[in-house]
Amino acid sequence: MLYSIQLCDFDAAASISRILQNYQCPTIELLDKHSGLEHGGQKVKSIMSMAFEKQVGGLKNVIEIIKKRGAKSLAIIEENAKEFSVERSMNGALLRVALPKTGHFLEKQFLLNLVVSFITEGESTIAADPLSTDLLTLGRRVAKSNVNVFVNGPTGSGKEILAQYIHKNSPRSSKSFVAINCAAIPENMLEALLFGHKKGAFTGASTASDGIFKAADGGTLLLDEVSEMSMPLQAKLLRVLQEKSIVPLGASAAIPVDVRTLATSNRNIPQEIRLGRFREDLYFRLNVFPLATYALNDRPADIIPIAAELLVRHQTDLEDFPIISGPALKILHDYTWPGNVRELENVIQRATVLRDDRCIGVNDIMIDGAMVEEDTLPAMVEQV
Repeated sequence: MLYSIQLCDFDAAASISRILQNYQCPTIELLDKHSGLEHGGQKVKSIMSMAFEKQVGGLKNVIEIIKKRGAKSLAIIEENAKEFSVERSMNGALLRVALPKTGHFLEKQFLLNLVVSFITEGESTIAADPLSTDLLTLGRRVAKSNVNVFVNGPTGSGKEILAQYIHKNSPRSSKSFVAINCAAIPENMLEALLFGHKKGAFTGASTASDGIFKAADGGTLLLDEVSEMSMPLQAKLLRVLQEKSIVPLGASAAIPVDVRTLATSNRNIPQEIRLGRFREDLYFRLNVFPLATYALNDRPADIIPIAAELLVRHQTDLEDFPIISGPALKILHDYTWPGNVRELENVIQRATVLRDDRCIGVNDIMIDGAMVEEDTLPAMVEQV
């Protein structure tokens, strides 16, 4: 998607353009109503102010202008509105957002990111902190190649999101992206899911299955939490990666597959290798290009943009869409988030339930305390 931003009569245009660029979204800035647009066959979404809409004579004239530019959808921003509101019409092709003015820095940042989240409709990868924007820039370069990538990082830090971003920006983007969580599937089922099986290959195999590798043929396969895989299965996976072919359970002939493999783990893999829990040769096969995601506490500039994106994701009623107050945003910004983005998502969902009006306040921010206080541990041990 190419985002075409009409700069004239639009004070927030520069901020919105910067946010989109941080999200690695291609943008083009237009200086006047006569500006043309070269979009190279990309889908185009036009973004402009309500002041510009009035200047050119209303929505009908706006539509004529953006049609000439190749745009199929439109976002119109009303600046300095009394309160925040959002409306979709024309089968979703027209988005109108009323953007109130605020002197609170975090509130302004939140509202601008909220606008961008509505404009991009979940298609962007959120990044504002330099650690995240640099990672996306590197991820885009890696995506152009066909090398295997190993993503390491804490639980809930966005490893799968980075993997999806790499696939989306790769030459394989038109093919399937298939993800499998190696930690969530019993070992006796994982092999059959990965490589497929013939009918009757084992008890319960009443039908044949092509398997995950075959489903990802031509595309990208994500092996999430690959370090949870057993050593015998690691050996079979290594052979598949080397031979670029699979042998389904119960079959004798190999089937060639063309799959780019991405893998993730929240463990220290070199240590796992030393402890004999992960094959060194498999690690080198997967870890052609290493990437690392960071804990949310290490990239504080991402907290408010991610909160805005999560609010858009979980609050579907546009007529009753809330905003988050400045003091409540400060609580979110200053918290350490040991549970990373998943914990932030829980807090945002709770806030949408607890709020009494269209503003999420301090009292609506419910953050979990420590599960067990350290000074209570001796007493608990004595009770046992």
